[in-house]
Amino acid sequence: MDDRIKTKQKVIEAAISLFNVQGFTGTSVREIAKRANVNAALVSYYFGSKKGLLEQLMTKFLEGYVHVIEQAIERSKHDQLSSKECLLHAIENILIYQQENHNLARFIHREITLDTVLVRELMTTYLMKEKHLFHVIIEKGMAEEEFNRQPIDFIVMQLRGMLIMPYLHPQYIREVYHLIPHERFFLEKYMDYLTRWVEDYICNEQSSSLYSSRKMLLIRP
Repeated sequence: MDDRIKTKQKVIEAAISLFNVQGFTGTSVREIAKRANVNAALVSYYFGSKKGLLEQLMTKFLEGYVHVIEQAIERSKHDQLSSKECLLHAIENILIYQQENHNLARFIHREITLDTVLVRELMTTYLMKEKHLFHVIIEKGMAEEEFNRQPIDFIVMQLRGMLIMPYLHPQYIREVYHLIPHERFFLEKYMDYLTRWVEDYICNEQSSSLYSSRKMLLIRP
């Protein structure tokens, strides 16, 4: 990794740390530069402005978020997996992605709750695509009678809430439940629960029984 990439990464890590504690508006470029131990002019050089830095952070995270769902769909096509297996892989991919980027995930999910021009644009670009991809998986499962027929929008809303909640509110989970969302133990237990939720709430009885009789590796080593 050359010096320019290292410097840029230091700025990104400093910004994520400060944004999480002080918020975007409460953090200055000077503070970011000081935390990163770089000249303040470099923040503008690499990102144009603090707003440009925010946009890059949010865009990169959401691109990666959507990409892991796409990967699950492509894998299901290649390996001829069922819709349930595809959905579970998508869920697993999202949890792992957020765990690997837990500090950034917390900030981005929190920022998405604000009504700004940037957030509206990102919702139109990425969160609408997330919705579409989940619709594709669930509609296929319903068409093949693997999933029970029910309002897909409500399924996606409930599923998204369960997927992002641990990474939007890690402090709540730590203080109230004494669990740490970015640890492997939490990921394994939570994935186990979400697997049962998919089987009990989305799948019909026949497909649930079929899945229980098959072995599938969840949670990559």
